[in-house]
Formats: sequence, structure tokens, C-alpha cells
Amino acid sequence: MEREEAEIDRLPIDLVAYIFGFIISFTDLAQASSVCRKWKEGVKQSLAQRNSMSFAGWKMDDDSTTRLVRLAYNLKELDISRSRWDCHITDNGLYRISLANCIGNLTSISLWGMARITDRGVVQLISRAISLQHLNIGGTFVTDESLFAIADSCPRLKSIVLWSCRHVTESGLLNLVNKCRKLESINVWGTRVPVNCFIDLLTISPSLQIKPAGVLLNVGGAAILPVA
Repeated sequence: MEREEAEIDRLPIDLVAYIFGFIISFTDLAQASSVCRKWKEGVKQSLAQRNSMSFAGWKMDDDSTTRLVRLAYNLKELDISRSRWDCHITDNGLYRISLANCIGNLTSISLWGMARITDRGVVQLISRAISLQHLNIGGTFVTDESLFAIADSCPRLKSIVLWSCRHVTESGLLNLVNKCRKLESINVWGTRVPVNCFIDLLTISPSLQIKPAGVLLNVGGAAILPVA
């Protein structure tokens, strides 16, 4: 006797993909994709329709992250920040992610706290993110090499977080602000750059917001208004 088709199996694939779009757990999506061919295609289509993707809070590695990003053709915002579960994404993972079709359309990337990555991976990724407007690489060990790549590849950059990036120098910051003329905000908390450098940055771009706000309060004994 032929088995009667389940109600959910009668749904059109577009509706299945729409339903899967409400699932935020990547583990659940992986399990759903293994149920049957239709569900697997539904998961793929749901990922392809996503505009943003965040791995914050998930235990990810190079393989799983790359696989998901490559399926997200319409992605605009990518967050692979380090979470409490740790993040095992390496430079090799960033390189593989940089080959995804969506990278050139990304407007926002967060690599916050990813201690396993270096300039090598960041440069590979950023050099292809030509539409980037917002970047968070705070809490990483990047150097001026990454800042030079950002300055050369991201002319639309509006904001960048360099929180506790202690290996960037005055040279990298000056080059960044000089080339990224649309830059509106830069967070330099915890860097080891001399305060006078920030005066030079404002000379290049007077409307630039340098955060935290009190970084320019006292330079050379003279009171200077904080930047909002």
C-alpha cells in the first residue's frame, strides 16, 4: 500500500525555504537538511535569501562557517565574532570565506575578539570586501598591514573598531584616514598610539568621531574638547 504524502511534503519549496528562514540555530538547520532532499533544498534557499548572518554564540570552525557563508548569496552583514564557546576560525577559514560570492557585497563585517587570526587572513578577506562600510576587528592582533589593506580596498568605509588593537601604529591610522574619505567613526580604545596622532587624524578629517570620547581631553597640558 502506497504511503500517503505528509502535509508538509505538499508545501511548495519556496514556502519551505521561508519557514526555515525563521530558524536561527545552525545546528537545527543542519539536522533539517538531512531529513530529505526537499528539506535540504529548502535550507539552501533559506540561506541564500538571508541578508545577515551571525555566528556569535555558536561554536564554529573553518569548515562549517565557510559552508554556510558560501550558500548565503545575498548576504550583506557577516558577524563571526568570538563567543563564550570560543571560535576556531583561522586565517585559512577567512581565506576560504573570502572566495564566497557574497563577499563583494558585504557592507558590515565583525571579527571581534578572534585571537586565532592574523593579518594574513584579514587581508585576504578585506581585499575582496569592496563594498564594506562597517568593520569591527577589535580584540585581534592585526597590525598596520591590515590597515593598509583596508585603506586600499574599502573606499566606502564609514566606521571601524580597533578596540585594543595594540599592534597598530600611527602610520597605519594616518594612511587609513587619509584614504578612506568617507570614514565617520573610529574606535581606538586600548591602542598604544600617541595622543598627538589623533590631532593629526582630525587635521585630515575634521568631522571624524574618535572614540572613546575622552581620548583628546589633555594633550600637551592644553585642554581639548572631546570628540563626540
